[in-house]
Amino acid sequence: MQEVRFIDLFAGIGGLRLGFEEAFRRKGMKPNCVMTSEIKPFASKVLHQNFSHDYFVGDITKVKNSEIPDFDFLLGGFPCQPFSSGGKRHGFVDTRGTLFFEIERILAEKKPYGFILENVEGLVKHDLENKKNSIGKTLSVILERLSAIGYQVSWKVLNAADFGLPQARKRVFIVGTLEQEVNLLDFEKNHKPLKSILEKGLPTMNTKFTKLLLKHFSLKDLYGKSIKDKRGGDDNIHSWDIELKGRVSKEQSIVLSKLFKERRRKHWAEEIGIKWMDGMSLTLKQIKTFHNSPKLKEMLDDLVEKGYLKFEHPKSLMQEHTIFGTKNYRAENRSLKPGYNIVTGKLSFEINKILDPNGVAPTLVATDMARLVVPDGKGLRRMTLREGLRLFGYPEWFEMPVSVDEGFDLLGNTVAVNVVSAISNRVAEVFQQAHFTTKSEPVLSL
Repeated sequence: MQEVRFIDLFAGIGGLRLGFEEAFRRKGMKPNCVMTSEIKPFASKVLHQNFSHDYFVGDITKVKNSEIPDFDFLLGGFPCQPFSSGGKRHGFVDTRGTLFFEIERILAEKKPYGFILENVEGLVKHDLENKKNSIGKTLSVILERLSAIGYQVSWKVLNAADFGLPQARKRVFIVGTLEQEVNLLDFEKNHKPLKSILEKGLPTMNTKFTKLLLKHFSLKDLYGKSIKDKRGGDDNIHSWDIELKGRVSKEQSIVLSKLFKERRRKHWAEEIGIKWMDGMSLTLKQIKTFHNSPKLKEMLDDLVEKGYLKFEHPKSLMQEHTIFGTKNYRAENRSLKPGYNIVTGKLSFEINKILDPNGVAPTLVATDMARLVVPDGKGLRRMTLREGLRLFGYPEWFEMPVSVDEGFDLLGNTVAVNVVSAISNRVAEVFQQAHFTTKSEPVLSL
């Protein structure tokens, strides 16, 4: 059996490694991880629980080229925060963004046969100079530097939902070899619903919040619903819809719904004297233009007291100069008349979204996973770590010797194993054709 040596950088909990090993074993080769690099303590704990490591290092910036064993492939899910919508999008200005250059350093010195890199979809158009361009400056720099050191590079944004995983998770994969481009087009699509990975008969939640949800809505009516006061639409439930903070009269509910929409209209910004923003406070006089009632002020003040509304000054656009450039932010302008505004906050409630068992989960990120719930029997419950692992394609034998919160935090930053396996299968074919004249007998995958 032919040995294939690889290193796993920014390893996380080993998703890239799992998919790579699975594919190369299917092709009759023996993958051997000769170095793993990971700095997060909880991730390291998971890696040591599930894999053997002959050479485990922490900060890759502290590892000299001479200390890295020879290898055939580099795997790297380099930190994504500098390029993601969840981060501040500073890209290469952010010190975490420069970690790509650690990958470049190692590839240039060691010249392995190939690599597989993964990052968030936001990398594709990060630092876009012209709206007509298909990719931004950051990805252009990455591709140029990889090509400059001798690699034939291909890249593609792929969705985990097309690879048998019930999660809409789009990630960009950058793949290269010294001899030819790896085709990342036309993968066979395989779709599965969320219910295919859910456990059944587990204890459900019995909190004030869940009781109110089930009091005002049937279980099926909750499928796919988000709980956010900052968004509208048929797929969103507001706190006042379930009277979470206290009783809401029918007319108060109407006022809240009207205010929710009106506070986004651009003509109010002109009247107030501020630059438009998505959600402005409106005065009593302004609210009377779309809902005039003799009890309007009484109703609004009652909603403020209960916490559905806040009474605040309009926010003006401000600027702050930092080492990263000019930062824009909003601050209350106390020279302007105060008004009523919806109390919002992404993480305001113990439940953020009820997943639809007949659909797919949204892109799971670390900040949201603990607030996602699924239906079970006649109630609602939080997702289990095992279900979380299944959403990313991790095998049943894989263990998470960490707390639930720590586990969800790690899962929110991991990769979809099925996607990596499909990509690695094509990489393995290219590698095999280049190195072996006869194919080895296939062995069982993980």
